[in-house]
Amino acid sequence: MSIADNTPLFDAEDLRRQRIQRFDRFGRWLLPLAVLIAMIWVWDRVVVWNEIPHFILPRPGLVLQTLIKDWPMLFDALLVTLQITLMALAVAVIGGVGLAVLFTQSRLVEMSFYPYAVILQVTPVVSIAPLIFIYVDSRTAGLLICAWLVAFFPVLANTTLGLNSADHNLRDLFRIYGATRWQTLRYLRLPSALPYFLGGLRIAGGLALIGAVVAEYVAGTGGIGSGLAFRILEAGYRLNIPRMFAALILIALTGVVIFAGLSFLSHMLLRKWHESAVKRET
Repeated sequence: MSIADNTPLFDAEDLRRQRIQRFDRFGRWLLPLAVLIAMIWVWDRVVVWNEIPHFILPRPGLVLQTLIKDWPMLFDALLVTLQITLMALAVAVIGGVGLAVLFTQSRLVEMSFYPYAVILQVTPVVSIAPLIFIYVDSRTAGLLICAWLVAFFPVLANTTLGLNSADHNLRDLFRIYGATRWQTLRYLRLPSALPYFLGGLRIAGGLALIGAVVAEYVAGTGGIGSGLAFRILEAGYRLNIPRMFAALILIALTGVVIFAGLSFLSHMLLRKWHESAVKRET
């Protein structure tokens, strides 16, 4: 069979790949949007058909109206929650990466302290948050500690795994050529750990938000510096269910934005060299 005879097969394969790529490009956004619209429609119809009062389950339109009407108050609360979340995430990154590097440089340090990091992770933050607020005078510091406790371990565990996952053949090669521990860490271990660290960072971003919200629930203090969690509690006490839903929507959207931003960061850092981000032909 000649090359000319195979040309239609190659053309058909190219067309198939183009259709798949086009479907992936648009389906990634259109399919979730269609599901969201369908869920909102079903929610609205359930409320109308069953004549459910708004103080039990409000219609989506009423939730949107409440979100617009209460936007100044909810936006201020969102800024408070977001501030605690980002601060906790930053501290978790600094502490988690620093401790992971220390663990890989000293086996004795890792064996001594890693079990306590696991204990902090498996202990529910809601159970130790009351103690934190007893011993920490600053409300902001207490919220920050609670959110940090939740976000810290994924960064530590993933970064430690990444640092220990460097190719042993390359480590032997560095050792043969007389590389120092700092050179091995900088040029081999840290680049190898970057995908693991970014994976842990995406997890930690959502957990930091969860930790901040849970800490606000436990703190239970109102006033100007209140976050979205307190606004939800306040709305529940007043049976203002539309405001509760509006605050919940803001929390969910915040989590989505944080995850999307960290995923974009991961893609930009890995897209040119790592298999998880390099586009593969289908």
